[in-house]
Amino acid sequence: MDVFEMKFSKVFPLLLAKAERKGRTIEEVYAVTTWLTGYTPDDLDALLKSESTYGDFLDNAPAMNPARLNVKGSICGVRIEEIEDPRMRDLRVLDKLVDELAKGKPLGKIIQIR
Repeated sequence: MDVFEMKFSKVFPLLLAKAERKGRTIEEVYAVTTWLTGYTPDDLDALLKSESTYGDFLDNAPAMNPARLNVKGSICGVRIEEIEDPRMRDLRVLDKLVDELAKGKPLGKIIQIR
């Protein structure tokens, strides 16, 4: 199954768990997610209770942060800046932001204007 067709309520908790295993908080994952997408924490809570897909989550984001295009690096062996599909790139940017949290990088450094 395509990740974009998967329920948001199944995929997003995996990001939360990844960060929590490394001692980070749900609030920090919400912070990088709201920075990227423009959703509020309440919006994210509502999405977690809905039937929305991960694709819906990305496609309907209120205000994708233009600074996301400055996020560089590798995630799962793929260079983010080389991903041509904008939707997949945005998905990988969120993965990268959560990955940086899990690696212990300070929240302020992750979401600063890049």
